[in-house]
Amino acid sequence: MEASAEYPAVRLPEGSWWDWEVLDWDPVRLRLAAGHDLTYHHGLELVFHEPAYAACPAAFHDPVFRAPTVREAESAARWLGGRPPVLAAFDAEANGPEPVPCLIAAERLEIRHGIVLRHGAAGEGRPT
Repeated sequence: MEASAEYPAVRLPEGSWWDWEVLDWDPVRLRLAAGHDLTYHHGLELVFHEPAYAACPAAFHDPVFRAPTVREAESAARWLGGRPPVLAAFDAEANGPEPVPCLIAAERLEIRHGIVLRHGAAGEGRPT
């Protein structure tokens, strides 16, 4: 499949980003958390500001970020009535027999790198 030149693949900082889950999702933001084990903390967040479209599992593993295909970019533009500023595509394991293709359209993407403690621990909520 031909990749869209308009949208490059999301580039993650170095790290062990195997385990992923959706932390928050509302009209203002879609926040994904990643780490090697999400039980007590995570070390990476992808925050999609003003998400207009999202197709991804609530929890997934080992995503491979890639440029969206031309077809995905054209479909998103048609669904949304125009080309979104951010269009992130990836394929991830979601406990099925093959990777799931995922697509997120938003106004802006913020990549936060740093430890965030979970489940009511001190420092919860923002990377340090």
